[in-house]
Amino acid sequence: MDIVLLILGIVCMLIGVIGSVLPILPGLPVAYLGFILLHLSKYGDFSNWFLIIWAAIVIVMVVVDYFIPKLGTKKFGGTKYGQSGALIGTIAGIFIFPPFGLILGPFAGAYFGELLHDYKDTNKAMRSAWGSFIGFITGTVLKLIIVLVMCFYFVREWIG
Repeated sequence: MDIVLLILGIVCMLIGVIGSVLPILPGLPVAYLGFILLHLSKYGDFSNWFLIIWAAIVIVMVVVDYFIPKLGTKKFGGTKYGQSGALIGTIAGIFIFPPFGLILGPFAGAYFGELLHDYKDTNKAMRSAWGSFIGFITGTVLKLIIVLVMCFYFVREWIG
């Protein structure tokens, strides 16, 4: 049974890495499941605090990941229309055209939100959309860093 838990934990960590760059997979939560599976086997013995802290990190990052495109839009000079559009586009993109919708949704939402605000200023709309895209890339890089750190702890606990 322990070997099955270990193998499932490894699979979860691999899916977590892939999911941190492919928006269709919930990378961080799946990687966290890998922690739990290793912990339940004889190969791992994480402390309760370790698991609680990592659960908090994963939850915070999952929530923050929805707002990063909105913040990128704001940073690149977008109005509240563009920011709201980026957030709506992020949520809509999950359902409309996964996985590409999660990449294109915030971009399109910010662009069209800015056009609603001022349909003549397409340059500002494009800057706002670009900021949303930069926000998406930033979120992806953050998730990748976090999941790689999780993989380090997983391997250290397993081998250690």
